[in-house]
Amino acid sequence: MCGWPVSISHQKCSVNHIYFETVRSSEWAVFFYLCDQIDVLGRIVAIDYGTRRTGIAVTDEGQIIASPLETVPTHELMLFLEAYFAKEKVETMVVGRPRKLDNTASESMKAIRFFVQAFRKRFTRIPVEWMDERFTSKLAMDAMVSGGMKKSDRRKKGNIDKVSAAIILQSFLELKNNRGG
Repeated sequence: MCGWPVSISHQKCSVNHIYFETVRSSEWAVFFYLCDQIDVLGRIVAIDYGTRRTGIAVTDEGQIIASPLETVPTHELMLFLEAYFAKEKVETMVVGRPRKLDNTASESMKAIRFFVQAFRKRFTRIPVEWMDERFTSKLAMDAMVSGGMKKSDRRKKGNIDKVSAAIILQSFLELKNNRGG
């Protein structure tokens, strides 16, 4: 149960954009059912894979907000994900797909495909989705500047990587919501 404080009076509730008034016991049953469904959602994890470092971002449990999580050395990525998956329920992995301006695959796609293949073998229950990552590093830098991050912190490439992963994840969430789930 989600544990939201609700009184028995006429109160409008919203769960995933479904509005209703909680008055009768049948409506309470619907309300608690929807609360249970929210608790069941797993997080979505996104990565901005690099040969040296990989930025990682995650959603909240309601799959609404994308937030930068961490930047890890790429050779430690599987161990980091394994530890994260042990403590958090993860529903989907989103991997940034680097493309050139002419829409062809970038040179780094070979390494990314190798990683995704290994990921699918190791984590068979977590589906992998691809998301275009063109211009995410530029967008990440712009976001850090407009967000007031100190210049010294913006120079740390790990910050750009995890913010880029958050932009990839936010783009995925918007696409998912636009196509209806």
